[in-house]
Amino acid sequence: MAQDHPPPPAPTTAAPAPPTELSLEERRTLTDVAMTARLAEAAVAYEVNTAHIETEPVDLADVVTVPLTPTLQPAPEPYPTPVAALLQRAHHRLLTSGWCSGALVDEDGARCMLGAIRIEARGDSSLEADAAAVLLDALRRTFGDGVDSVPSFNDAHGSGRTPVRMVDQAAGLADARSI
Repeated sequence: MAQDHPPPPAPTTAAPAPPTELSLEERRTLTDVAMTARLAEAAVAYEVNTAHIETEPVDLADVVTVPLTPTLQPAPEPYPTPVAALLQRAHHRLLTSGWCSGALVDEDGARCMLGAIRIEARGDSSLEADAAAVLLDALRRTFGDGVDSVPSFNDAHGSGRTPVRMVDQAAGLADARSI
């Protein structure tokens, strides 16, 4: 006699959800883990492949040929024209005495762009005005006509890197103009 089997029970768990797409951050994390593993494997392979190569220790005295402590370099050969030479001296002054903003000279002796020009002009107000005009022209050539004045440009910067560089560029511009 044939035995009747009961029907199979209905599944109690739901079908697995379709896979969801990984977010950018999850994909980046997985890639980072995979690359870290590959780099570690490459490092081991490099050590194994180069273990037989004999090396001789390097004496740093043979390699390092400059002084370990920085020294100030002398000023470059001066430009032959008065305005260019003045701007070059002002640039050197900023490099050696320091740059400041908000004042012509700060309590440590650092100077702004115009303060460096003024001290290097040594009282020649005409030469000072010509140098400031060339500097303003150099600033406007690089940063556009929105530059109102040399002091406003100087004070708009938090470090002297750009202002000092611009004084040097202005010296080159004055030399090119033979002034």
